[in-house]
Amino acid sequence: MTKICKKAWVTGRVQGVWFRGSTQLKAVQLGVTGYAYNLPDGRVEVVMCGDSQAVNSLEAWLSKGPPMADVQHIEVSEIPWEDYHEFGVR
Repeated sequence: MTKICKKAWVTGRVQGVWFRGSTQLKAVQLGVTGYAYNLPDGRVEVVMCGDSQAVNSLEAWLSKGPPMADVQHIEVSEIPWEDYHEFGVR
């Protein structure tokens, strides 16, 4: 089981559509830790840490998001491992 962390920046209609809350639910379901945070420029920043398969599943889910979201673009990069205890909404 390979553990990885990724950071994603999600662009589109992703604020005010329950994006962070539904990302948190999906992350908990997958066993991924980290956080989702609304950026001042309208994007959502998501840090995802856990088993590589689970993190990749969450990344794939982010490209669609919840039903009311309209994801235009997602930029993802691997970041150094950080041990988060849960998946939080900031």
